[in-house]
Amino acid sequence: MSHLSLQFSPLLPLWLLIAFACISLVAIALSALARRRGTWLRAVGLVLILLALGDPSLVREDRQPLKDIVAVVLDRSASQTIAERKAQTDRARAGLESALSALGDVEARIVDGGGVDSGNDGTRLFASLNAALADVPPERVGGAILVTDGVVHDIPAHASALGFQAPLHVFVTGHEGERDRRIELVEAPRFGLVGKDLSIGIRVQETGGSSEPVAVRIRRDGVDVANARLRPGLLVRVPVLIEHGGPNVLEFEVAAAQDELTLINNKAVLTVEGVRDKLKVLLVSGEPHAGERTWRNLLKSDANVDLVHFTILRPPEKQDGTPISELSLIAFPTSDLFGRRIKDFDLIIFDRYSSQTVLPAVYFENIVRYVREGGALLMAVGPDFSGTDGLYYSPLGKISPARPLSILEKPFRAQVSDEGRKHPVTRGLPGSETSPPQWSEWYRQVGAERLRGSAVLNGADNQPLLLLSREGKGRVGLMLSDQIWLWSRGLQGGGPHLDLMRRMSHWLMKEPELEEEALRASARGREVTIERQSLGADAALVLLTGPRGDERQVQLQPAEAGLSRATVSVEDFGLYRVNDGGLSALVNVGPENPREFQDVVSTPDKLRAIAEATGGTVRRIAAGNDGAVDLPRLVSMREASVYGGSDYVGVKRTGASVVTGIGVAPLALGFLGLLILLGSVIAGWLAEGRQRRA
Repeated sequence: MSHLSLQFSPLLPLWLLIAFACISLVAIALSALARRRGTWLRAVGLVLILLALGDPSLVREDRQPLKDIVAVVLDRSASQTIAERKAQTDRARAGLESALSALGDVEARIVDGGGVDSGNDGTRLFASLNAALADVPPERVGGAILVTDGVVHDIPAHASALGFQAPLHVFVTGHEGERDRRIELVEAPRFGLVGKDLSIGIRVQETGGSSEPVAVRIRRDGVDVANARLRPGLLVRVPVLIEHGGPNVLEFEVAAAQDELTLINNKAVLTVEGVRDKLKVLLVSGEPHAGERTWRNLLKSDANVDLVHFTILRPPEKQDGTPISELSLIAFPTSDLFGRRIKDFDLIIFDRYSSQTVLPAVYFENIVRYVREGGALLMAVGPDFSGTDGLYYSPLGKISPARPLSILEKPFRAQVSDEGRKHPVTRGLPGSETSPPQWSEWYRQVGAERLRGSAVLNGADNQPLLLLSREGKGRVGLMLSDQIWLWSRGLQGGGPHLDLMRRMSHWLMKEPELEEEALRASARGREVTIERQSLGADAALVLLTGPRGDERQVQLQPAEAGLSRATVSVEDFGLYRVNDGGLSALVNVGPENPREFQDVVSTPDKLRAIAEATGGTVRRIAAGNDGAVDLPRLVSMREASVYGGSDYVGVKRTGASVVTGIGVAPLALGFLGLLILLGSVIAGWLAEGRQRRA
């Protein structure tokens, strides 16, 4: 195919040519007013001179036609797996491939979109369309076809944003009159105070159903906590107690409707991070000693700790002549602290306190009850622990992890026990990787017999040094030496006193990260990491249950002492359950309230405006309940305002081509141009000569 055109390559600057043309025009006008013969011949000559200076050329282009590009984007998002939509999409693809091939000179670019990128929340078909046509010039695009359920979340505001001027056709899968019920999280806070109710806004939506109230079940960490009946479309704020620190997995599930599309969106999941407002700690110091302020300094340095500290410098039975006004600023409020307000504290610490008459036995009984009902007690003891007035021989002996035997006074280095290497409190303590550890020595310890719990540190003669135990719903810690202050003072290089004391305190206050027996699951993208913390066997076999109820067994592999771990890839978004036969964990994969399942009812309405703005059409293609489709005819069309009718859709023929050869023939240069120019000049001269003779 050849194409002819006239092109100019001026020999002078354009402004100079314009000036010459203006002067010539003035001269011709004056000559015409004077009625001189040969005026028009001079005009022809001047025009020919201007054309010669413009250097006109006749250009012949040899062109090869190019195929028009038609993009076909198949919606592969999760909502397209509902009912027969996947089968309809697959059959539409086969039909479109055949129809586009039959048109001739059309290149079909068929891509999967919507659900390919796991990082996207919702169906993003236009991003896939742009990627498919990224290397195509706009003038070669003959059209685009979307095969989708119509629920798309990246629809451009204007057709001009598509980047091409060709029709966009939409083939909608699914059936008209579909019914679905779903639950939405409207107000979903990410953090909540432990022990406080958190208000969460939820709403039940129903398409194609009634407006009667429906049952909603609320779970926390897999356990039912509330039931309600909500009317569809009404926003309701539900209070849910944040029970513990760390992730609290909340589930909101609405009862299934009859003949609804899917049950996936009947459940919404929210992970709330439980945080403590203030950790209230009661520290009671007894007999003064060199490390008395060690615990106080640690607790005061933590801005999240609200510390109440009392030091018993003088027991009531000691009598001397000191005036009462000089003994203390305030009376020790025993009845208040160990009676009415004892449950306000998250942790009670006795630092070298002996059973003096300051605290009667009834208050120790209150502490025992406080621990068994969920409180935390730490006893940092010295030689007084083994005496008759030691804490072991008070009612606290009933929950003490060890029974004192004797006082060991010899240099020793604290050692992490075999059990302690697996325990989160002592695992990986800085300096523990060598033998002996890179810590300073201690010189005194209470020898004791372990009664319960775990001895995570050993001391002199391999006697237990630090014991951690559970008592009822609460926890007890026992440090059988009062010389941890040697580490804080840096003697012989010191030791990890801050790490040890902080971990020990947090374990007592039930921080989830320090649980010695725990099953955890976390998600990153479509990968789920399962971790089993245990003081027993390192490896475990767990059961992973997906949001659709599908199950698979996962074998964990030893990662480090006390930890087993495995990472698996999953396909579906939603809530996954992990169970090892005793412990369970929940993890949500993907968005907690995914846009993809907020509305799954197929619709042609959302894409109608942008399709019709390009001259395209929107139509349903379902032809039954077995996945069959009814596709319109595909025809070639020249440029038009509408590319489609009741039974056909049009593909724009762009006429795009590529130049394969060029021929240039100058018109103003050479013998022919010179002859014409001279001829016009001679003709003008002859005409003027005749006028003079006349």
